[in-house]
Amino acid sequence: MSKLAILGGTPVRTKEFPNRVSMGSEEKSAALRVLDSDILSGFVGAAGKFFNGGKEVVEFENLWAQTYGFKNAISVNSLTTGLQTAVGAVGIEPGDEVICSPYSMSASATSVLFYGGIPIFADLDQNRFTLDPASIERRITPRTKAILVVHLFGYPADMDAIMKIAAKHGLSVIEDAAQAPGIYYKGRSVGTIGDIGGFSLNFHKHIHTGEGGLLVTNNDEIALRCRLIRNHGENATEAYGVEEISNMIGSNYRFTELQAAIGIEQFKKLKGILAHRTKLGHYLDRRLKSIPGLTIQQIESGSTHSYYMYPVRFDEEIVGISRNLFLRAVALELPKPKFWDTTPFAEGYVKPLYLNPLYQKKIAIGKKGFPFNFNPGVTYDYPKGLCPVTEKLYEKELLLSPLVREGMDIDDIKDFADAIEKVVGGIRELKDSLAGLASGMLYDAVRAIDENVS
Repeated sequence: MSKLAILGGTPVRTKEFPNRVSMGSEEKSAALRVLDSDILSGFVGAAGKFFNGGKEVVEFENLWAQTYGFKNAISVNSLTTGLQTAVGAVGIEPGDEVICSPYSMSASATSVLFYGGIPIFADLDQNRFTLDPASIERRITPRTKAILVVHLFGYPADMDAIMKIAAKHGLSVIEDAAQAPGIYYKGRSVGTIGDIGGFSLNFHKHIHTGEGGLLVTNNDEIALRCRLIRNHGENATEAYGVEEISNMIGSNYRFTELQAAIGIEQFKKLKGILAHRTKLGHYLDRRLKSIPGLTIQQIESGSTHSYYMYPVRFDEEIVGISRNLFLRAVALELPKPKFWDTTPFAEGYVKPLYLNPLYQKKIAIGKKGFPFNFNPGVTYDYPKGLCPVTEKLYEKELLLSPLVREGMDIDDIKDFADAIEKVVGGIRELKDSLAGLASGMLYDAVRAIDENVS
């Protein structure tokens, strides 16, 4: 085993990893087509022919729906606003509790607050990194009205168990599939296993339109309510025969013709992107599955993974060094990243949401504690330790790689795997070297490593 780069040895690779290039001639032609039409948005904020958008928007929505068997597809200007729309459409009211993931982009929970709902955080399954059904069940109260599931990193949650819980308690289910477009859970497309779901189209996702999102549902009533919320629905409830007008104060969450035209061309590439990521992900699985202390994600039969990011669970007691030091040792075996998606490993993902000031201070809408103070006699607390699996993933266990993506090939991933194996094989030497340093020298050494990696 050659000397580790962190100890002055020769790195596994010095050639930079290729950047991700997402736009091509097809998207450029589509954009020019719309510009030539001089119609950049086909929406009108009143009932009628253009209430649901123009030609490109309708084609984009229909393409998704027909490809994956969704009855309704509703484009929005982001999945953040899409989740707000979904929460409103399923009827969340002030004081209603919604079970949420603590380990996701913040909007997965703040969308609940927009209608005065109260996020209740359940813990995660340590293999799926999605909501643990047993933890969901423990969080349910008479005030619970919905479960907002996140298919994190592109692997579906345990939807059979979650839907069983929802049916038992009469709960709506919203699927945040931002990172899982075109993915299947036991042969079923994610997004409409629950009542409504959505995908993100922002810059960092598999396919994108810069910003944007798409809601999908097989429920026509929910679909209509989403379309109303998306486009100033207060002006159109009578025209569309909506008698229950709660949550029908709409906004402008509309998708432009320009975005839709680009999205159509991006969507045509989705299956190829997913196939390529799967090929790279499976190769990396084969290389890492036998390394003690590194646990790869187990994928059940009939389900697929989008590999939005490649997750690895790290056990420092087995590996013998901290996650932080392991990450830096691997990074120094590879070229210094210039962009996020050329970073070999990141650690911890996001801080558990409930540890953020919003939940710790219970200040969301206004200064008086609404909606956390809405239910008389009920106190909502979000203490550290609330979701121990999540906190352990954040603090010690989870490693994530964005390298499993288009632009990378097997040779690139081979170098990544070689770097990991080299570090694992050199841990004893690394520990011996660090043990020989005085505490001050150790501090300086680790700081130098950080400066070289960052």
